[in-house]
Amino acid sequence: MAARTGQQYLDALTAANNEVWIHGERVEKVAEHPAFRNIVQSMVNLYDLQHEKADKMLYTSPTTGNQVGLSFIEPKTKEDLFARREMITEWARYSGGMMGRSPDYLNTSVMSFGTAGSFFAQGDPRFAENARNYYEYCRENDISLTHTLIHPQANRSKMQSEQKDPYLSARIVEKNADGIVVDGCRLLATLGGVTDEIVVFPSTLNKATSQDDPYAFAFAIPNNTPGLKFMCRESFDYGRNQWDHPLGARFDESDAIVVFDKVLVPWERVFVCESTDICNRTYVETNAVVHMTHQVVAKNIAKTEFTLGVILSIIDAIGIEQFQHVKEKASEVMIALEVMRSHMYRAEHNAAIDKYGNMTPDFAPLNAARNWYPKMYQRIVEIIRILGSSGLMAIPTEADFDHAEIGPLMHRFNQGANIDGYDRVQLYRLAWDIAISAFGNRQALYEYYFFGDPVRMSNVYYDMYNKQPYKDLVTEFLSRVKNPNHKYAGV
Repeated sequence: MAARTGQQYLDALTAANNEVWIHGERVEKVAEHPAFRNIVQSMVNLYDLQHEKADKMLYTSPTTGNQVGLSFIEPKTKEDLFARREMITEWARYSGGMMGRSPDYLNTSVMSFGTAGSFFAQGDPRFAENARNYYEYCRENDISLTHTLIHPQANRSKMQSEQKDPYLSARIVEKNADGIVVDGCRLLATLGGVTDEIVVFPSTLNKATSQDDPYAFAFAIPNNTPGLKFMCRESFDYGRNQWDHPLGARFDESDAIVVFDKVLVPWERVFVCESTDICNRTYVETNAVVHMTHQVVAKNIAKTEFTLGVILSIIDAIGIEQFQHVKEKASEVMIALEVMRSHMYRAEHNAAIDKYGNMTPDFAPLNAARNWYPKMYQRIVEIIRILGSSGLMAIPTEADFDHAEIGPLMHRFNQGANIDGYDRVQLYRLAWDIAISAFGNRQALYEYYFFGDPVRMSNVYYDMYNKQPYKDLVTEFLSRVKNPNHKYAGV
């Protein structure tokens, strides 16, 4: 097989019949259910886009010679990184950056794990082969993935082994000749019900101790594995048309609690087993966090481009460009965009080959970007609300415009300085879906916690930052004052 078409993705999803629950019911046909059919169609469109722009989105598999998704590439040169970023940008622009878990996100991590065999061999030599085989399987079959990283939010002050119910969080309850048996639950699988498989990995941020070894594992299984259930949150796709809800009616990815009801994971799908030490080091030492962040920053650049476009369109629509505070706010977003582009440029141009043979971006600028953007996105959304002001409430529906009696009034009374009423309301409904709707608020929360609690992330960033050179600058400067014979004294 090679890169899938949208129809092939859809056929596989239908055949899988994953166990998905939402609004108190078991979903019989995910692709046809009102809560999922539009995000499924968006996934179909992403896979079709690969073929429409094959020169930018596909490459030749090194093992089969088939054309496969470029997001799976093992980058060997900086040009490979540039090409991968351009592919990621194509998918991100399709949704305005509003699909945070489009398939390319996890494709980059699976590549990182698959090429880091020596790391996983620390637990068991066969785990290295498992990781490599799984990467090639995903690449050659264009598998769509969800993932789950974190434990249930029960008592956050205690480790999993110390919880009142130590079987609340997913844990290994048995090991046998066939594999490991996992029971409990994990959070929070985005796209869980509408993908092919789930990868279960340790947190990128939270560290554990050896007491939690039963909860320390990494594996991947099909989403229709017996005993695997996806308990989805309320849908923010309310079944409205795409004119009224331009984002929520297309890109609500769904998030799910993942329940493992004595799920058997075959040994050939296990990458880490009962080792908090290996789990704590997985993302950093395989460089998965670097390649995933490369995808995220590319997606966030596209998202900033899109939201800036919305802001500039509002400014034009109602003729507010002459106001200084308007230009100041728009310039904040322009600066954010250029900062993100600069981070990406430095990351790619300072890239180097890692010990696994992959051309790996410089993590320092990517790490700065992933710590900064979650907070900056909140400001972007706030700027949309400020500039849209009460106009974000005065947004009739498409049906109002189509009505014979009130339609002409809608056209007349909703016009802007440089735009007719119909187009102005459509623009404002888009801004509303970014900044005010349930979909938009989920986006803001999602971005804020994309890699984890920003406070904890900033603390990790502080602890890992090389601070000594800057303290040395001060020490050297002050030494000139203390020592009048210093060669630079008085200069």
